Amino acid sequence: MKSFFKNIWTIYLTILLIILAFIGTGYYFIKIGNEHLFIINEQISLIKKNIKAIEGNVASTTDALQNNINKTHSDLSQALDDEKKNVGEIEALLGTYKEEVGTISGTVSDLEKLTKTDPELLQKYSKVFFLNEHYAPARLTEIINQYEYDESRNMKISSQVWPYLEDMLKASLVDDKEIYVFSAYRSFDEQNALKDQYSIIYGVGTANQFSADQGYSEHQLGTTIDLITTGIGGTLEDFEKTIAYQWLLNNAYKFGFTMSYPDNNDFYVFEPWHWRFVGVKLATQLNNDRKNFYDLDQRDIDEYLIYLFE
Repeated sequence: MKSFFKNIWTIYLTILLIILAFIGTGYYFIKIGNEHLFIINEQISLIKKNIKAIEGNVASTTDALQNNINKTHSDLSQALDDEKKNVGEIEALLGTYKEEVGTISGTVSDLEKLTKTDPELLQKYSKVFFLNEHYAPARLTEIINQYEYDESRNMKISSQVWPYLEDMLKASLVDDKEIYVFSAYRSFDEQNALKDQYSIIYGVGTANQFSADQGYSEHQLGTTIDLITTGIGGTLEDFEKTIAYQWLLNNAYKFGFTMSYPDNNDFYVFEPWHWRFVGVKLATQLNNDRKNFYDLDQRDIDEYLIYLFE
């Protein structure tokens, strides 16, 4: 029996020791846990402080960044405004330059035209200016037989004038007016021979009234023709009485031709058959103003040289 009780107390004692051990261990762990919890709380507090500091820095940085952004926007806006002004100024300058380039191009084009146009073609010959024996048009074209009064003569005219003459003769036929070329280009020598012939037939004094000396004839330019029509016996003197002549008075200027020697001119007798190409612009102006080519000052005539073949 003693042995039994002894064993029970031993068990109680063991259990008690175990409980005490657990209590001690738990106290230890609680103590350790509290210490760890204290450390964790300290760390959490520190982290919170760091977070606040970071938040403050972030807020400060954010404000600074926003200020920088605002300033950048302002600078960009100002730069864009300045750029727009610069672009506007540049566009204005470009517009001015384009106008200047256009003007220069126009001037260059005009100068090119003038360099390609024979200045002699609008000179006032007929006892005013002299064409030397070596002068001849740059290019001559044979007049088509159907427009020649005498098809055997093979007459020629300036190649640049021929399209205008052909158009005029075609237009006259459309209006049922028969107009033919009686005489066209004559060289220096041909004019000399013709003048000698007229001087022999009519006398020098009379010949000088209707025939130019060599070097003074508009025919040498290759831009002048004598015109005739049928039904007048092949004489130029009666041409003024024809409907063909009236047609020329009303229409020749449209094709660039003007009558060189109208009634009461200062050079030769009235020559209704004698027509000179001076360009549509000048011929139209002369027709509108009711003036004769030789009434104009040479400087005024020269201004039309650039328009001669337009």
